[in-house]
Order: sequence, then C-alpha cells, then structure tokens
Amino acid sequence: MKGLRWRYTRLPSQVEDALSGEEGKEEKGEEEKEEEAAPAPAPVPEDPAEPQLAEASQVLGASEIRQLSLHLPPRLTGRSWSLAFCTSRDGFSLRSLYRQMEGHSGPALLVLRDQDGQMFGAFSSSAIRLSKGFYGTGETFLFSFSPQLKVFKWTGRNSFFVKGDLDSLMMGCGSGHFGLWLDGDLYHGVSHPCATFNNEVLARQEQFCIKELEAWVLS
Repeated sequence: MKGLRWRYTRLPSQVEDALSGEEGKEEKGEEEKEEEAAPAPAPVPEDPAEPQLAEASQVLGASEIRQLSLHLPPRLTGRSWSLAFCTSRDGFSLRSLYRQMEGHSGPALLVLRDQDGQMFGAFSSSAIRLSKGFYGTGETFLFSFSPQLKVFKWTGRNSFFVKGDLDSLMMGCGSGHFGLWLDGDLYHGVSHPCATFNNEVLARQEQFCIKELEAWVLS
C-alpha cells in the first residue's frame, strides 16, 4: 500500500520528466485549439472600426473598406472618411488633387481602379501634397486587392514614403523603382517592387491606365 502510494505521488513527476513530450503535445493541442479560436474574434473590431464615409466610394465596396480599416493605425479607428478628390468629379489632374488636398494635414487614403479592374492604392500618414523631397512616416503602406487584400508595410530599409512633384506622384522607392508612380494627368501609372515596402507589383502589369481614382482624408 505504501509502495502504491509512492507510485501514485511520483507518477505526475515521471510524466513531466520522462513523458514531457506527450504532455507537451496535449498542452500544445489545447494551445492550438485556443489559437484556432483566437483568430475568430479578429473580425470583432470591424464594428467599432467601421469608418464613417461622408459619401459612397466609386472604387471600394463595403467589404474592401472594412478590410482596409483593420490595417489603419489604431488612432484612426472609427474616424470619418471625407472624399477630398475623385477623378469623376474633379477631373484627371494631379494639380487638381493637390488643390483639393490643401488645408488638410491629416492622413490620406489613395485608392484607384485601373482599366483592368484591379483595385489598389496607398495609405499616407500625411496629406498628399507638393514636396521638395520624400515625406511621411512608417505608418505609410501600399495595398492591393488581387483579389484578396494584400498590405505592404514599411520595411525600415529607407524612408522614401511619399514625394509629390508637379508632374508625378511617387510612393515608395528603391534602386530607381517606385512602388507606386502616377503621372501628372492621373491617367498613366507604374508599379514596381521597391525596398521601402517590399511590395509586389500592385496592378496586373507594371504599367497601367487609371479608370477611377479617389483621395480620402481621414479625420
């Protein structure tokens, strides 16, 4: 009886010391169940993070807007989106985009659809504007729906976030290639992988033609 009692009290220790692999497997199994259950609440922030759009987007649908909102900086959760510029209303002109963005200092979301129907764009931590050099912060990112959302965050390799010239707009750069480049007419564009975001080509082809472009101010 005494021996049985000794064996009984030693059994957990033997399991921990000699059979820790099996116990670890059981614990891992429970952890994996918890981890599998953990992603389920991920969509919960959708309601609180649901942005308030002043008017409907002609590029993004409700699903795309919800998905993008989850990748915005937490400080912008639930903020309103105001349409500062759209080509259907303001014309295909980069200078017009700059004019419409004047007076806005907050973050901006640039979204576009090309002639192939591909949707992509960029989030800028600052308003889109004319600049002598690159500006912005590590919150800036590129994205593409192909068809699932892919977000390309800052790699930390350089700080070439956004640069606005009179005849072109650039976002992300490295080795002479831009992650997103738009001409002054907001009609032709180019996308290359770049060091700033380690992004894929955002459109189906490196060179594309814009069908619709919108610039939203997040405030």
